[in-house]
Amino acid sequence: MKKEVKLDLSGGIKRLKILTNQIVNTRFIGNYKSVFRGRGLEFKDYRPYTPNDDAAIIDWKASVKSKKLLVKQFEEERNLNIFFIIDASSSMVYGSIDKLKMEYAGEIAAALSFSVLNAGDGIGFIMFSDEIVKSMPPTTGPVQYQNLVKALVNPNNYGGKYNLNNALKFVLSFLKEDSIVILLSDFIGLKNDWETYIKMLSRKFDLIGIMVRDPRDKILPHYSGQAILEDPYSDRQVLVRPELIEENYRKYVIKQEQTVKNAFLGANADFVNLTTDKSFVESITNLFMKRALRHR
Repeated sequence: MKKEVKLDLSGGIKRLKILTNQIVNTRFIGNYKSVFRGRGLEFKDYRPYTPNDDAAIIDWKASVKSKKLLVKQFEEERNLNIFFIIDASSSMVYGSIDKLKMEYAGEIAAALSFSVLNAGDGIGFIMFSDEIVKSMPPTTGPVQYQNLVKALVNPNNYGGKYNLNNALKFVLSFLKEDSIVILLSDFIGLKNDWETYIKMLSRKFDLIGIMVRDPRDKILPHYSGQAILEDPYSDRQVLVRPELIEENYRKYVIKQEQTVKNAFLGANADFVNLTTDKSFVESITNLFMKRALRHR
């Protein structure tokens, strides 16, 4: 049964708009088309490098020969669809700092969507817990951005248990091949065989995994005394002494995060691990630069 979540997200749309404008006015995405080129697109020609391009897409061999900076142009035969799978389960409604994990994930999805739609491509999304909470097929235009933001700041869309397998099966059943899929989750509460669905998704789509975690998901506070820990999915509580378990907790988290990373990389998908107390801009920009270099 879905838990009722009480959140005040009335200022969410304004915050997302401000953040998105700040990011888009930086080199957060760089050259969008160099990062998200569709499969099977062919090289067309070289063109001069401009200050608006990301330096990562410079073709240095061609530039040396011509004695001027050049980047590759590709023949674009179709629009791209970027599809977001967004974790909205109860564990995402948590924050030991001033930002919940679901807010952080929402900022990433909104910022990327703004750039995608401005490039004339389409976005779609689902929000999931142990069920599909909200879904919209890919389409273009500013209305789709508003649909996404309204869904992200609606507290009724959050809470419940976690079933990643169910969400991935849902996407596999309807989304067209060659879409780019971005999965945003803390990956807490994984069930058996989830790696199998990651491989299936990666074979059909260009997959990017983004792990969003709070600092307390990684390290327990150093505290001498007793503390109550609560399961976000069942409300079950346990009384612990943090100083007795913090090292085992830390080792378990490192192992679990490495397992998730290995599952994505082993499926030939991209992956980045983020923490809500640090800006995501640099980490995702670096990921996109690597993608641009790989697709040259």
